[in-house]
Amino acid sequence: MTKHCIIVGSGIAGIAASIRMALKGYQVQVFESNAYPGGKLSEIEIQGYRFDAGPSLFTLPDQVEELFLLAGKDPKEHFEYQKLEVACHYFWEDGKQIKAWADQNRFAEEVETKLGESGTTIRAALKRSAFIYDHLAPLFMHRSLHQLSTWIRPQALKSYLKMGKLGIFSTMNKANEALFAQPKLVQLFNRYATYNGSDPYQTPATLNIIPHLEFNIGAFFPKKGMHEITLSLYRLALSLGVTYHFNSSVEEILVEKGKAIGVQVKGKPVCGEVVINNMDMVNAYKTILKKQKQPKKLLEQPKSSSALIFYWGINKVFPELDLHNILFSDDYRAEFEHIFKKGSIYHDPTVYINITSVYKQDDAPPGCMNWFTMINVPNNQGQDWDQLITAARKNIIAKINRILKTDVEQLIEVEQILEPRTIEYRTSSAQGALYGNSSNNKFAAFLRHANYSSDIKNLYFCGGSVHPGGGIPLSLLSAKIMTEMVGG
Repeated sequence: MTKHCIIVGSGIAGIAASIRMALKGYQVQVFESNAYPGGKLSEIEIQGYRFDAGPSLFTLPDQVEELFLLAGKDPKEHFEYQKLEVACHYFWEDGKQIKAWADQNRFAEEVETKLGESGTTIRAALKRSAFIYDHLAPLFMHRSLHQLSTWIRPQALKSYLKMGKLGIFSTMNKANEALFAQPKLVQLFNRYATYNGSDPYQTPATLNIIPHLEFNIGAFFPKKGMHEITLSLYRLALSLGVTYHFNSSVEEILVEKGKAIGVQVKGKPVCGEVVINNMDMVNAYKTILKKQKQPKKLLEQPKSSSALIFYWGINKVFPELDLHNILFSDDYRAEFEHIFKKGSIYHDPTVYINITSVYKQDDAPPGCMNWFTMINVPNNQGQDWDQLITAARKNIIAKINRILKTDVEQLIEVEQILEPRTIEYRTSSAQGALYGNSSNNKFAAFLRHANYSSDIKNLYFCGGSVHPGGGIPLSLLSAKIMTEMVGG
């Protein structure tokens, strides 16, 4: 007898869940309020320029490949990518700049030559990151934190003895200050807190796990752009018989006698033995689960940062820029205080510029570049965003002009803006937060919603707002953890 599975939302975790559930023998239907799949991992096309709309960094490609392998397909025939030689190009106001080479020895040499910091500290930092990953990834990334079986495994017991060395009792900034003599390197490694929307001066040093993904394993670029992650997995899901319903908002998850039995769409019930929520957890409870018991403690947790993105078509090629570029603030601590304590935008923000046309030339017209220009900003708490955006745009342009010695305003051919209000509207992310709850305390990992409901049978959760967290790799892992809990 065929079992039916209903998935709310087609973010990357929802797509991955649809593939995994189809392979478990379920007939899967996905309901998506937008007209396209992918959620944040979508694309924008404007007058000859193409932009990846959301996540721009690609790590752990094996999590994408695994889905093809599970379906008996060769990933190389469906999804191509390349490893980056330079993970990121960093710039400071005093004229210093370094390239974070993927080759560890070359990166160490770059640091010694350009910043005067011993290359041994880079090797020590990456060794530390690998150590944290080896001990915490099996617990925090690949398994549920909400099941006893995770905590009584030999791997977990082994990690308990290393807790003091894993950074749980320190902050990211303190750990980095203890390692690096050069403040610029402290700032560079503090930046990894932004990968899950957190503050390096508050978040635990366990987040120093992140550089391991980028350096020891590698940073990559899909040859057809980040949106191809969405499209390739969407095509795979369709080939497995998954049905997608676009422009179809779920109005309610239907619950009867403590069990999820389906959803209501356009006033009509759609029944299923399993219901999976890929919508932001907070907004799901406020809307489609509003009749159910609310996990108040989780819902009230502080949210992660958001983003202000300017998609600019630039009528010039800057050879000094790479795929990933960072123009650092002169006062990093003040920048994060504005984001997390003042709910505002610092006048000298760190600017991230992602330019896919460096690798994929047809993303911009000849002689041009597609700039995904982003700064970290607070989530939406009712600020005067129109005023904040106007001031931020002026400050971003001034910073770019100072560091790159240009007049970028005159080079902007096209512009589109994405900001906390539109992020929330388009992706149902509570307050426009990119990563759900923030990780600004040592217990943050335990304050994410489980991948299942403890109150409603047959209701499961995946996506960046639940365990294990936000970003492409963790969202894909959330779908993996969740589907392993569902019976065949």
